[in-house]
Amino acid sequence: MTGTLVLVRHGQSDWNLKNLFTGWRDPDLTDLGVQEANAGGKALADYGIKFDIAFTSVLTRAQKTCNIILENVGQTGLETIKDEALNERDYGDLSGLNKDDARAKWGEEQVHIWRRSYDIPPPGGESLRDTGARVWPYYLTEILPRVLRGEKVLVAAHGNSLRSLVMVLDKLTKEQILNVNLATGVPMVYKLNADSTVASKEVLGDMSAAH
Repeated sequence: MTGTLVLVRHGQSDWNLKNLFTGWRDPDLTDLGVQEANAGGKALADYGIKFDIAFTSVLTRAQKTCNIILENVGQTGLETIKDEALNERDYGDLSGLNKDDARAKWGEEQVHIWRRSYDIPPPGGESLRDTGARVWPYYLTEILPRVLRGEKVLVAAHGNSLRSLVMVLDKLTKEQILNVNLATGVPMVYKLNADSTVASKEVLGDMSAAH
């Protein structure tokens, strides 16, 4: 019997609220972000899952989301592994800039390409493909073996690091993944087959509340 993989994007951060490119910068959650993490945790508690281990990035917003979820499922103090392989995509020279200011500087079309193309990175930063190039090996060596042993694994990370995983799990093309946005604080519950393919996927929570 294989295990369960739960992916959760962190709740809203201060810089999400301020419309800033964040990347590897380290702002905290907003009050709304804390509420979103709590909602995700309550959804998982209602689902009845107990985790064997958690993984998160080295960034505060993901770690805090992870901790809030574990509080809600009654597993404060669960072993949690932090690794920068799960960090958000590095936005390079865009990091810290207001998205509207970036559009004024480089043009709407260019900024859209950097944000939404699969393999064109912003100056000094990472594309989604670059992000996947560090997320996928980490997933294959550190996370997937545990799931295949039957463990229940929580991964609390970021929009783009998780999108690169979802792309592989859901067998999406590089064109299809561009239209995928992950809601903040909404758990995605994957059950895997013995060959590591997806047996089922369930999204917990109201997707209409996504933003």
